[in-house]
Amino acid sequence: MPAASSTATMTSSFADFDFANGTKLPDKATLSLENATFAPGSGTAYVPVRLNQPTPNTVIARVITVNGSGALRALSGYHYKTVDTVVIFRPGDPLVQTVEVPVISAAEGQQFQLKLREAPWGGLQGQSVATITATSGTAATQKAAGTFRQPRSFAATGTLQFELDRDTHKRSPDGGWNRWATSLSHGRTQIANAETGLYLDSSLFPGIEGPVYWSTQGLVLHSQKLKTPIHYEGRDWHYGASVLDGRNFLASQIGYGQYEWEARMPSRRGSWPAFWLISTSGWPPEIDIYEGFGYQNYWDFDRHAAHTIHGGSNGARSFQRGVTIQTEQAYGLKGYSQGFHRFAVDIQRDYITWFVDGVETYQSVNPFKGHRWYPIMNVAVKTSGAYDDGSGDMIIKSFRIYSAP
Repeated sequence: MPAASSTATMTSSFADFDFANGTKLPDKATLSLENATFAPGSGTAYVPVRLNQPTPNTVIARVITVNGSGALRALSGYHYKTVDTVVIFRPGDPLVQTVEVPVISAAEGQQFQLKLREAPWGGLQGQSVATITATSGTAATQKAAGTFRQPRSFAATGTLQFELDRDTHKRSPDGGWNRWATSLSHGRTQIANAETGLYLDSSLFPGIEGPVYWSTQGLVLHSQKLKTPIHYEGRDWHYGASVLDGRNFLASQIGYGQYEWEARMPSRRGSWPAFWLISTSGWPPEIDIYEGFGYQNYWDFDRHAAHTIHGGSNGARSFQRGVTIQTEQAYGLKGYSQGFHRFAVDIQRDYITWFVDGVETYQSVNPFKGHRWYPIMNVAVKTSGAYDDGSGDMIIKSFRIYSAP
């Protein structure tokens, strides 16, 4: 991991920014790699990574060394050691840190590169390739000094307001003050998202495989390819999705505090599991605690996690900001479809912070002050294929809500 920051810590709470009641967000910061030099015979080269301005959200960049070019190219394993690492800037962090590249032996003029593996998550891309040159004619690039904020560990600081319990769990098609709904606020379909799954309830569609049921491991949200299509709202639906929605469930709603789920994710291609929050005043805003984009070819259910916020009002989205993280490389976290893992969010007046297995994975300035939230857990379906590989189930082992003043 890169080790350092600039010489002065910069605090930026964006307290003076006008969020326009959750419809505006400060601009993304631009992340750039900067060219660097080191002295021949030196054991380390320091490569600056810089943000152009304070960031309102976590910015994550994956970087890797690449061999040089031409007659003076430096080669991995001969002149330097390969570095494949992650650079993380959190809100309030200094704007510069350095990546350390171990040098084996490099002569005058030899050079190699550091490059971004893809566009930064949570930020814009500036200079994506830096050239690192051995030279005695220029002062060597120095290691940045200072302190970056370490990731937070999840801690429930509010009062326990709700805990999922098999004996008291209730649900119905539209929910109620003491129960979950098995539909979304606008119904049982999400055609605008190109979803192909109908959100099912066994009391409305008898004979189907149970879309929500308790197993020995926890509460199961089951998605499926239907044995017999269901004709609903003028079309045939070939897949069944599953949802529990807290829009009318008063105990599930908070303004500030924490939501924490422990769950095992599906692994089926075409499934779209999520834990998310919607404002009780209507969509948007939205806070996505976890999303699994199983309909995307790149998605790895065991190594990827996505965190996002959506701003706007009156049914119109004005911004979307978030990250898709390869969490094994960034944080050493993996195996989300293999076992149970904890996904949490802490909503405070200044920042919203996301956690996986107790480790902070993302943070954003909170543009939604004064909103109250209700939770949704679901497994959507977005496919036209066989939908029979792996598991289409999300299993919730525990779910707790903590409210804060």
